[in-house]
Amino acid sequence: MVIHKWLRSLSAKRRRVAAPPLNGAIALPRQRLTAQILPLLAAFCLGFLLVGCQPQPPAAVTHLTLWQGVNPPPNRDVLQTLVDKFNQQHGEIYVESLYVGQGDQQVPKILAAVVGNAAPNMLWYAPMITGQLVELGALKPLDDWLAASPVAAEVDPALKESTQYDGQTWSVPFGTNNVGIYYRPSLFKAAGIEELPKTWNELRQVAKRLTRDTNGDGRPDQHGMLLPLGKGEWTVFTWLPFLWSGGGELVDQTVNLEKKGTLIFGNQIRSGAVLPASSATSADINLVNAGAIAGLQFWRDLVQDGSAILSQPERGYELDGFLSGKVAMQLSGPWTLGQLQSSKTDFGVFPIPKGTQQGTSTGGENLFLFHSTPAQERAAFTFAEYVMSEAFQTEWAIGTGYLPTNLNSRESQAYREFRAKQPAVDVFLSQVKYGRSRPIFPGYNRISDQLGRAIEATLLDRSSPEAALSESQHRLDLIFK
Repeated sequence: MVIHKWLRSLSAKRRRVAAPPLNGAIALPRQRLTAQILPLLAAFCLGFLLVGCQPQPPAAVTHLTLWQGVNPPPNRDVLQTLVDKFNQQHGEIYVESLYVGQGDQQVPKILAAVVGNAAPNMLWYAPMITGQLVELGALKPLDDWLAASPVAAEVDPALKESTQYDGQTWSVPFGTNNVGIYYRPSLFKAAGIEELPKTWNELRQVAKRLTRDTNGDGRPDQHGMLLPLGKGEWTVFTWLPFLWSGGGELVDQTVNLEKKGTLIFGNQIRSGAVLPASSATSADINLVNAGAIAGLQFWRDLVQDGSAILSQPERGYELDGFLSGKVAMQLSGPWTLGQLQSSKTDFGVFPIPKGTQQGTSTGGENLFLFHSTPAQERAAFTFAEYVMSEAFQTEWAIGTGYLPTNLNSRESQAYREFRAKQPAVDVFLSQVKYGRSRPIFPGYNRISDQLGRAIEATLLDRSSPEAALSESQHRLDLIFK
């Protein structure tokens, strides 16, 4: 189809960089939406005029489009193999998987397609886009289908939080991950470090010992840790474990207790606090709390005592320094395992050290089903059941490093053998129970942006943690009042 060719041509012009698979959705105010996407709509309209000239699948076959931004490219190949298997097993359904760009590149295309009535049948994307798509009326609610599906019961219930918004379920987990700390065992051994750090204080001491002048020029050429610099989602995603580990929250818990609705923030289900996404206001958002200040101060301390070095702006996911031995520790997730193993570099992983409690950021993507014809919606849910299945999740996890969302998959013989060869996987699996999800209400991008500004200002020593967070809170008050 012309639309598909247009999307491919746009994607081909982009650099194929293996960026982290978790960029947050960008929320656009309704009043600005049309102005932002008119150029893209023009291209879609051209596609509509010519679509009749294109060859169509046989009438007996239900054709589905899946938009995805899977990276790095080898992971995309794994997905295509799995899609091909589905098509071979379901002669009445044909799924076409289309790469439409990494992270933020997808958002304008998705919004243009929704407004132009040209949305795909299915979308692979981070959960933070949920509220925005629901408000646009684009998604098919899945509760009734999931209630009747035997496969749904096999999905890790801890991931349910990321699929729900305003009392309904709008997606299914496609793949999950979380943040840990990679380290170079050879550098630990050279520094005489035998125990992995389990607390913030131990992490700081280890980072100091790993910061060394190995060439004798009087300046450190090996640093204990790399911290991401920038205001983007990667920086926020990798800092949030320290907010949660320090006992912090993104919203005021006392406000939540007075509200009813769907769980969307962190692990509030543990305290019974439930907050509908549409009700988030300046009174709910609380960046200036003891845990947030402590987490930001900890990062600042690592930089100020020379134990940590900052990445290039917005490139904190790149592994060059880690691979070359200039950095001994780096924050990342299981999607990095394949790249590290192929590099033949020695590495290990340990959990995020404890502040006042254990904590990490849960990442990954979900599968969204858009409104379409009844036949396409039924076919799309058939594909969704395939994605949730033990067979799919096992092959996807082994091929990409993602953690299986299916509980049976985690205990399968094939995955057990994979874990035996990749013991680092067990570290990420052990952190699942401590994982916290980012908000999925439509204004999350504004919270992320303000957190990113506070983190950057603190790391560059332009502000104290409390002052930086207070300034960000003030901006959010102006937005959400």
